[in-house]
Amino acid sequence: MGRRVCGLVVAVVLITLILRSPSRAEQISLDALVSPSTMILKDGRPLTFAVHGFIEFKSIAELFPSIEAQTRRWQLDDPQRQGLARELLRRGIESRVVSMSDERPLEALITHTSDELRQAIARVKEPLPPGYAEAFLAVQEKWKHSLNCWSASPFIAARVLSNWYPIEEGIQLYGASYDSTEHFWQAVKYHPDTTVADLSELIGVLQHSDWNSWLARLDGDPKIYLPNAYAVEFLRHNLAPERLRWFREELNHHGLNPGDRVRTIQQRSNTSFRFSAFEEKVLWGDLADLFHLVYVFSLPDDPIRKALAERHFDAIYLGKRRMGFISQDFRSLMLEIWKVKYLQMPRFREVISSIPLDIKLEHFLNDGDSPDIPIPVYVGYLNQIRQLAGSKKISE
Repeated sequence: MGRRVCGLVVAVVLITLILRSPSRAEQISLDALVSPSTMILKDGRPLTFAVHGFIEFKSIAELFPSIEAQTRRWQLDDPQRQGLARELLRRGIESRVVSMSDERPLEALITHTSDELRQAIARVKEPLPPGYAEAFLAVQEKWKHSLNCWSASPFIAARVLSNWYPIEEGIQLYGASYDSTEHFWQAVKYHPDTTVADLSELIGVLQHSDWNSWLARLDGDPKIYLPNAYAVEFLRHNLAPERLRWFREELNHHGLNPGDRVRTIQQRSNTSFRFSAFEEKVLWGDLADLFHLVYVFSLPDDPIRKALAERHFDAIYLGKRRMGFISQDFRSLMLEIWKVKYLQMPRFREVISSIPLDIKLEHFLNDGDSPDIPIPVYVGYLNQIRQLAGSKKISE
């Protein structure tokens, strides 16, 4: 009898602890979500969000002065300034809501009606910029009918549709086998002859260069910065001394030899998954993007362009094809490799064609874009290949 009472007490204590758990206590209300000053906490730390992937904020209120500074940064006419302000506001709100590390903001938004959202915004006592309600409503409408396809999605289909999804049997692309489509996409950015020693030498060249005036030229020209904001912020982040040191250290952590050909070591050999998809992106992908972007945005007479061209970072080389890094030819390569994954491999075609067509496939990562294939282009290809996979399935 004593043991039963003891067990009952333990059960009551456990239920009480569950009911008082942080996940339940920290549930985000719609009113809190739309209040600009709200800082959302997770594990005791503010949940940050970003504009252009790298400009981070802890609250929407912090976003407002940044938008004001951006709109006053260049000589813009009123329509241009207002348009830029609306775009930055929407990007910031969407990044706040569609978090890569916390589903609660999105849950709060899509589990309420548009009328409830309007009423919650109407109750806000803080100053709001023009278009605030419209931006929230647009984000709500988009994500009530969209599936975010990325590697950590809670939905299996969305995870499978990520380039990072590991392919156990490997995927054959252009004469070689890869562990995922991400492995191919990042590996192809390196010329077949480029070696680890070449990368080390180029990192040294970047480390001994002064990038302040170089970046100031990009910042100062709205015709360069505005259409390439993510790329410029990516360059600022990755040209920092500590980031360049990190790249160099990473090259020394994987048992690589100076003569190893970089594209080859990312392909599947006797050992599968030598590099994870995450490593493909943050090491091989970011390093290749850095070299290619420095080449693209450098002036024609800048000596760095010659150093990069000598190691084949002046273009993408695949067989006899030579494609500009920022070009439609290179971007369309994504559609080509997806035709293999989603049309020729039955298990992946089954996944992509099983999602109802009234749900749009999206790819949103904390407002991070990608200069090699901008997110709108990526999403367009994703939905295009979904249509093709569904048609092929029906015809069979």
